[in-house]
Order: sequence, then C-alpha cells, then structure tokens
Amino acid sequence: MHGGKLAARGLKKAGVDTVFTLSGGHVMPIYDGCLDEGIKVVDVRHEQAAVHAADAYARLHPGRVGVAILTAGPGATDGVTGIANAWRANSPILVFGGQGPLVNLRKGSLQEMDHISVMRPITKWAEACYATDRIGEYVEEAIRYALAGNPGPSYLEIPMDVLSGPVNLETASCPAPLAPPRLRPERALVKQAAEMVRDAKMPMVMCGTGVKWSNGADALARFLDATKMPAYCNGMGRGMVAHDSPYFFNRTRRDYMESTDLVILAGSLLDFRMRFGQSIPAEAKIIQMDLDATLIGQNRRADVGLVGNLGLTFDTWVEVMNEEGISCDWSHVVEEWRAKEVSEEEALRSKLTSDEVPIDPMRLCKEIADFVTDDMIVIGDGGDIVAKTAKVLPVPKNGLWMDPGPLGTLGVGMPFALAAQLAHPDKRVLIVYGDGSFGLNGFEYDTAVRFGLPIVGIIGNDAAWGQMLRPQVMMYGEDRLVATELAPTRYDKVVEALGGHGEYVTEPGEIRGALERAFASGKAACVNVMMRQDREFGGGIYV
Repeated sequence: MHGGKLAARGLKKAGVDTVFTLSGGHVMPIYDGCLDEGIKVVDVRHEQAAVHAADAYARLHPGRVGVAILTAGPGATDGVTGIANAWRANSPILVFGGQGPLVNLRKGSLQEMDHISVMRPITKWAEACYATDRIGEYVEEAIRYALAGNPGPSYLEIPMDVLSGPVNLETASCPAPLAPPRLRPERALVKQAAEMVRDAKMPMVMCGTGVKWSNGADALARFLDATKMPAYCNGMGRGMVAHDSPYFFNRTRRDYMESTDLVILAGSLLDFRMRFGQSIPAEAKIIQMDLDATLIGQNRRADVGLVGNLGLTFDTWVEVMNEEGISCDWSHVVEEWRAKEVSEEEALRSKLTSDEVPIDPMRLCKEIADFVTDDMIVIGDGGDIVAKTAKVLPVPKNGLWMDPGPLGTLGVGMPFALAAQLAHPDKRVLIVYGDGSFGLNGFEYDTAVRFGLPIVGIIGNDAAWGQMLRPQVMMYGEDRLVATELAPTRYDKVVEALGGHGEYVTEPGEIRGALERAFASGKAACVNVMMRQDREFGGGIYV
C-alpha cells in the first residue's frame, strides 16, 4: 500500500473517473492507484495536451474537477500553457506534479526544480505534500480551492519517495470534497436591479462564462421568458441560450451595444472582448452578476453588483419581479432587432453560397454549420477560421461548443476532443481547425487512434497564420511578410499515417461528402480543405 493509492482514492471520492497524463517515473504510483479505483488513465503525446484535456473534462462536468498528472521538470513545464489557459478560462482542474525524492531535496535530483514558484501565479492553490498519510487531505483541499467561487486550477506536488511511501489505507484520512455552497445575492439589490431594467428603454443581457459554471442555462431561460429582452453570448456562455430561442442574438451585438442604455453582465468580463468596457456607451447603466465579488467593477464601475451563483440569481430575480409586481416586456425590441439579424445574414449570403475556388472561407463555415446537428460537440481551435465559423454555426442545443477562451491558446482541439469523446461516447465530436493550430497538438490524433475515438477534425487550410498575415500586410506591406506564411500541407496524409482516415478537399461541392465519409469511417479522421488565402485586412486585433 502506497501514497499513490491514497491519491487515487481521493480522486474517486471527488467523482473523477478519468485522468490525463504522459508517462513519468515520478508519478507512476498514482497510475497504480487509479487501476484499483477504476479510474481510466488516458496517456497523451505531450503534457500540454494532458492539461488541455483535463480543462475540457471540467467544462463537460460542471461541479467536478478535471485531472492531469505530470512528471517532474519538463513534464511540469510542458503543462504550464494548459494550466494558464485553464486559469484564464476559470476551469477547475487539479494538476499533480512529480518531484525528486524529498530526501534528496536541493541535491540535484533528476528533473528537480522549483515547480511551485512557476505555478503559483497561474493557479488558485499550489502546494506540496511531504507526508504520505496526508496525501488524501491535500487532494481534498486542492479540489475545494479549484471549485470554490470563480473556479480555477490547483497544483499539487508530491515528491517521489512521499508518493511511493507506505500508508495504511484503513486509517489514513481521505475526506470527500464537499460541493461549494451556492450563494444568492441580497434580495434588496436584486429588486434595485429589476427596477432599473423596468425603467430602461433598450436593455440587453451579455451572457458569459459564469453562467456555464453556475449551471445557469435553465434559470436564464426562465429570466428571458419573464423579461423578453435580447441576449448575446460570449466565452463559455455560448450555448447557454439556445440558438432557436426568440431572445438569442448573434450578429448584431456591436450595433445593439452602441444603442443600449442598460447591460446585464451575466458572468461576462469587461476584458479585451468588450474593449475593457468601452464597448458599452458611457451613459449606459451596468448590472454586473458574478461568482466572485472581486470582479464586480473591474475596468468599469457597475451600478449594481449581484454576487452569487448566476442560476440562483436569475431565479431570485424572477421571484422578486413576481413578489413586487415588476413587469418587463421588450418584445418590440426583440422584433426590431430580429429583422436586423436577418438582414445581416442576407448580406453574407453571397459568401456563404460562393462556388469560388480556392474555397471561400465563409462557404466552408456554412457547409460546417449545415452539417452540425444538435447532438454534436463542436470544438474551435484556431484564430481566423474559428472567428468566422462562430458567425454562422449555431451552438448545438444538446451538445456543446468549446474554444480556448480568453488566453487564446491554439492547440486545444484534439485534447479537448479526447475529453469530450470519452465523456460522451454517444455523441459525435467535430473540431474546426485552422491549419496553424493543427500543428501544435495534431499529433494527438495518435492518442485518438490508440483509444479508438472517432473524432473528426476539419481544417480550413489557407497556408498561413491568417489572423496575423492580414494586419502584417496592412502595417508593413506584402513585401515585408515574415513568420506568417505556411505550406499547403497534406495534413490528411499525416492523419492517415497515424492510423486515421483522411479526406482532401479542393472544391466547395466536395465538403459535405468528405465530412459524411469521415464520420462514417468509424476512425479518427481529418478533412483537409484548401481555402482561399485572404490578405485584405478585415478587422482589428483587440489586446
């Protein structure tokens, strides 16, 4: 009996059924414990992918943590990008890190380094356990921190001899983590917010990541039915309002926000995506809802702050409206802006139906949107192609949309998909890739093949880092291009060589058939679509 079995028992008590790792001698005892506890161990080809997969696992299981296990030294440093991405996306993950034997501390063990100092700035909790019989306690504390308030990563380091040390599993403490309390805001503040909305002329809801972590989609739907106001989504808030809801809007956000007089920020941060608050008119009022009180008023003062679980907050809001006789009905605004949404779609129609060769990127996006069903899980991994796809692809109602989040980390595609397919073997998983992003973790197709996961990726291949190439042309000229051009690589052949299914597409009419064959193959598959390279600058880069 050893400490690794105690660590695995702690994970099992927390509801963890899958962990992600790349094999390492410092952490092998945890694998042995996972076998005892029936926890599936998924070994990937790069530690960054292990952490990305843990991140996706957490997004797929709100209220639980995703787990990655990294060996010491380069194993831990390879995982830093994944941890940082989870930090900015507020994903509750627990990352185990290996370390040389405690008895050799600071003697220069193999792969010894100060991992915790590296991890502290990008985690909610980063500690080391030096007593074998306390490993269970540390696992519980790490998970409690990861899930509390606004979620995020925890990092637990256990030296090799501590993890391998003997332990009495009958007497060692291994508490089960308690679910964090679901808090409601003060009813008086909710009443104040409800009265502000009632008196507004053109209010809106901006639904963000906090709604996801609050499991608040149903409560938000009840709130929108009660108020009948337009709702827009960003971050992991995408999909929290069903794409066929009469109150869901997607194409007119910038124009609507220029005219609004009140914005409900529902777990949506005023970061670069909203120009640090400048997207909202200076005279407009702000009601900010968040899980964490420290985020209220960040970058711009809120008129009312509602702190607590966002689902409970929306339900409390509806209760207060009923109790106080406060009524709202913005149906006329919804009708007016629905017409504008339709008009925006019509303006795109020529691109969406283009038969041009090389393929118009928007035609590719429309083919993907038409193919996706409401039961699929769709993952965006790229810059340019993901931004374009998001304009036309509705988030599946019974599935999910995932993308890197505000850190903008490319390479999440296959790692996210691994977790998604393992969590939902009954659903089909589609990755929308840029050709640049594919190169970062594309080798994880090997993992998908080894575990028999029929994940399909479709690549918009313009042989460039398109989102960087266009501003480079604008700022410096076409004769000054550097570090933004790629080759028109046959990524489909790479996937075939790894044991998957490949499709190569050069004509727009071939896209649908290629997708159908890829999904029918029963293998991990890649559809490599050669599309037009655009060099005309078409938008800003907000930083």
